Amino acid sequence: MEQRRASKEASLDQSRPWGPRGTAAATIAAQLTFEHVGRHYRGAAVLEDVSLDIQPGEILCLLGPSGCGKTTLLRLAAGVERPTSGRILIDKQEVAGPSRFVPPERRGVGLMFQDFALFPHLSIIDNVAFGLVSLGRREALREARAALKRVGLERYADEYPHILSGGEQQRVALARAITPRPSVLLMDEPFSGLDSRLRDVMREETLAILKETRATCMIVTHAPEEAMRLGNRIALMRKGKLIQVGTAEELFRNPTDVDTARLFSDLNEISCKVERGAVKTPLGRFPANGLANGAEAVLCVRQSDVRLVRPKKGKGAEVLDIRFLGESALLEIGIEGLEQPLVARVRGDEAPPPGAEIGVSIEPASVMIFERAGH
Repeated sequence: MEQRRASKEASLDQSRPWGPRGTAAATIAAQLTFEHVGRHYRGAAVLEDVSLDIQPGEILCLLGPSGCGKTTLLRLAAGVERPTSGRILIDKQEVAGPSRFVPPERRGVGLMFQDFALFPHLSIIDNVAFGLVSLGRREALREARAALKRVGLERYADEYPHILSGGEQQRVALARAITPRPSVLLMDEPFSGLDSRLRDVMREETLAILKETRATCMIVTHAPEEAMRLGNRIALMRKGKLIQVGTAEELFRNPTDVDTARLFSDLNEISCKVERGAVKTPLGRFPANGLANGAEAVLCVRQSDVRLVRPKKGKGAEVLDIRFLGESALLEIGIEGLEQPLVARVRGDEAPPPGAEIGVSIEPASVMIFERAGH
């Protein structure tokens, strides 16, 4: 019976919103500041000179590959670890630094783990009420029940976590995190354990709750699309350092380097050399955007920025292959002078057949040119 109910709820999780629910209680958001923060393990740097301001009520997504230091930064903010250097401040009050360390329970910070970390021996309502140590039992249960109502799970208050689906357990973990009304909420890859359909639902519902609580929020993720959907800003990390901070549009349109561009787009990359302030390629001549003459460079064109046009006489390109993806299709296009086929993403119903002769057009404004690494 319990397995059938959990299976049914998992299906409902993916097909509709959370159902009747209340409204999450608002909190007083705080500013979270990292000043030249570093963290070393056995002499090896995991974080180096990280400085970052997260404004009250802002949702910032900390984005980067595994091992880049993003979870370490979150743990430092939570007080689970101490920084080796630098300071961490909440509302301009130092909570970690050379002369002060405030323990986690006194920071007004909520923490939501990747694996939900629910206590199997506690009822669902007791899991949610767990952090309300300053309240009496009756008041704590009232607050916990209100949070469960907000995530649509009040009916399971007296059950135990093992009967819940993965999506429901995530909702309980979220309810537990917001119940103490933290001024800062830290979330460590909260959607990574969910399947893709359920993940989309959870993202949207979680975002709605975060906006209701108005807490300052830092979300750790390795998924660029997730960071773009959730964050007011994105802080991109690589090898323990902050690489670029800005809105999703800023990072997409003006990436600081080719690795950042690759993260947010499927690219065509063409090796070239800067001559007289420009690069010349089989696709055309483009301004080099300030790169020095003689510099080895890479020209990047997003697959979606390749335009198909009528071929000019004697200058046509050939469709070598097509991969149909439903609403879109990927074309591999052979162009004289290019070592690798150019890949274009077009509407599925507009894709020409293999062997077709076409023309290709690239808008100069859509081209990105970076100096080649090591030069």
